[in-house]
Amino acid sequence: MSAPTISREQAITNARRILDMALDRIARDRAAGRLTPEAVDRLRLAEARYARQQPRNLDRAAA
Repeated sequence: MSAPTISREQAITNARRILDMALDRIARDRAAGRLTPEAVDRLRLAEARYARQQPRNLDRAAA
């Protein structure tokens, strides 16, 4: 017997939904000042690292 499985696409959709919920919660807590200064610093580092990984859109820079 095999256990029921979900498709890869469904698994990714589920993971993205959960990640979006977590990011929304973090944003609300940050805006309300409920995060420690250390947590805010870690978020800034993570955001900067994420921004460096994103490809630059040269068309937007020219506009």
